[in-house]
Amino acid sequence: MSAATTSDCVLAEQETLRLHALGTFQIAGTAPEERFDAIAQLAARLFRAPIAYVSLIDQHHQWIKAQVGLDQVGLDQVGLDPAPTARGASFCTHTIRSDDLLVIPDTRRDPRFSDNPLAVGPPFVRFYAGAPLITADGFRLGALCVADTVPRRHFPARDRRALADLAALVVQQMTLRRSELARVSMMGFANATELALLAISREGRIRFANQAAAALFGYTHDEMLGEPFDLIVPERMRAAHTAGLKRIFAGDAAKVAGRTIEVMVRRKDGAECPAEIALSVWHDEGGPNLGAIIRDISERRRREAGLLRLAHQDALTGLTNRRRFETLLNDLYRRGQPAAVLLVDLDGFKAINDSLGHAVGDALLQALAVRIPAVLPRRAVMARLGGDEFVVLLPGTGDPLAARACATAVLAALADPVVVETHVLRAGASIGFALAPEHGRDGEELLASADFALYRAKQEGGGSARMFASEMRHAATALRNTQDALLRALHGDELVLHYQPQICLTSGRLVGAEALLRWQHPERGLLLPGTFLPAIKMSPLALPVGAWVLDAACRQIAAWRDQGLPPFRVGANLFSAQFKTGNLVREVSDALARHRVPPEALELEITERVVLQNDDRTLGTIRDLRALGVRIAFDDFGTGYASLSSLKRFPLTTLKIDRTFVSDLLTEANDAAITRAIIRMSNDLGLDTVAEGIETEGQEVVLRALGCKVGQGFHYGRAMPAAALTRLMAERPETGAWLTTVPVLRAAG
Repeated sequence: MSAATTSDCVLAEQETLRLHALGTFQIAGTAPEERFDAIAQLAARLFRAPIAYVSLIDQHHQWIKAQVGLDQVGLDQVGLDPAPTARGASFCTHTIRSDDLLVIPDTRRDPRFSDNPLAVGPPFVRFYAGAPLITADGFRLGALCVADTVPRRHFPARDRRALADLAALVVQQMTLRRSELARVSMMGFANATELALLAISREGRIRFANQAAAALFGYTHDEMLGEPFDLIVPERMRAAHTAGLKRIFAGDAAKVAGRTIEVMVRRKDGAECPAEIALSVWHDEGGPNLGAIIRDISERRRREAGLLRLAHQDALTGLTNRRRFETLLNDLYRRGQPAAVLLVDLDGFKAINDSLGHAVGDALLQALAVRIPAVLPRRAVMARLGGDEFVVLLPGTGDPLAARACATAVLAALADPVVVETHVLRAGASIGFALAPEHGRDGEELLASADFALYRAKQEGGGSARMFASEMRHAATALRNTQDALLRALHGDELVLHYQPQICLTSGRLVGAEALLRWQHPERGLLLPGTFLPAIKMSPLALPVGAWVLDAACRQIAAWRDQGLPPFRVGANLFSAQFKTGNLVREVSDALARHRVPPEALELEITERVVLQNDDRTLGTIRDLRALGVRIAFDDFGTGYASLSSLKRFPLTTLKIDRTFVSDLLTEANDAAITRAIIRMSNDLGLDTVAEGIETEGQEVVLRALGCKVGQGFHYGRAMPAAALTRLMAERPETGAWLTTVPVLRAAG
């Protein structure tokens, strides 16, 4: 990235932060206010200026918050009316670009402003001085300006200081105004919430009570203010509460702050009720204060019937924990009641945790722990099993349609993004569900069945729900056995690469080879990818195997070049998991350097799954790979959903036509039309076009006539070991050896 580009990115980020800071004041576009009008009037008198105004600058517009003198010339004529106007013509746009004042002694003599519409037209500004409105965080939101219709040769230092002081006063009033707005909003919220809110002074008296608190305890608002906190404490507990308050104000606040406790409280009529109280302590000019958020839990106490809630609660999310969930599930089995269990596993949570940190990941889990239960049936129990895996118990639900409807509701609840700090996160999920008793003889087996269904949902790409079927258990067991064997194969040198030739359709010359993974199984012989590739893609093996493929391909390229063979490119396939680690560019660069291979000799093939991720991180990775000089091929083009849009976004060098179009090229008009369109488009975009799956001379002839540049398929050779390809290259002349229909080139004349 160039220095200019980096600078532009920094400026864009700073402007985004500045606009966010302006938005927090909620002032742009608001009506005049006396406090700001007074400052504008003071500035006009102090500097003997006919015009003074407070200006705020947003992304595209300038707003006037207060002004003196502009109404005499007609605000609508000078583009300074209270409605938003273009930012470009504003002097203040220049003022906010530095921390210093902007002083223009004569606008007509300043080349930056000589053609400004405010200088050449009403109000005919000849002199301008503006001080930026700078927040405590250093953001420049606008300016306090004075202007005159005649030039001023001097604007002395004392005037500059005075104007800056007045600008600081404007910011001070803006900050005060924001605090007042927040206070009004908080009062509105306090009186709108159903939670009872109390504030208690150091002396133990009630300083604040909202309407919900008055209603809970049966008092009017005025009856509670100034009264001792004992007003709501049962008499038998008052001594303990008084001692507790003294300890809190003596410095033990940390022991209670943020904690939720359950106590009995007393109403005006003398009746007692159980309440949940969360305490917090803060300080103001009057000293320490204690805040209490109180909720009547009478109904919950009756419903829970004495359950020890805190002992069975997940510490992070507040949901039921694994131990309590298993107890509830086993109780249903003992009672012989039907039930459904839904295992919910977040898609992509590890990437969020790794890239943004555990704090963001934890906040996401907490948000979802609130969102998901909101769409569940009343009797449902949701628990966190650990990590990003949740489970939902539906007591009394033996109907698969009801269980699926619940799973669909959970997926829908996760469709909307979650905002955590400044991050907008999308947390899709995969769900597997099972029914008791038919899918499990006990709770443990039922959860295992739901886990098999979850595995199938993730295997199919995520974002879906699957119900357990008996064949899933057998398939999952076989898949995990294959993965265990593959791990041994990786470390036991059983994985090999075979290479399938790619031939220039006009010259017959070998121009490339695709490296294809094979497994030399010690008992089953040579295995093709269809028998083991799914096991790699659905496991952590994708990363080490993908790294091995890159290294092995580069090692073979170097070997061929050392043997003096004509240079040709080698294509290596990437797994989608390799794009999620953030290490792919470094891995490719290290492999090239380790084997001293020029980047253009390596072509990385990406699939539809990678392209459909379509996020900035994936796009950035591919652009960085292309910047290394590595070639980028889009494999199986034409079979996916986002193919055309990907051609615009991704820096491709090669388009590979899927074999399904080539196989019926001579018999299906639709396939021929699609192939023709792909080749023409690829050529127009300046991409190399490789037709896969060429098996006959007729297909070769048609593809060459359509303008296809390169062919690959059994017609030229199956994928073969590197040594076999080396022998074939040595046995054949360089030009025309791979084709039976190479056109004869005749010299002109």
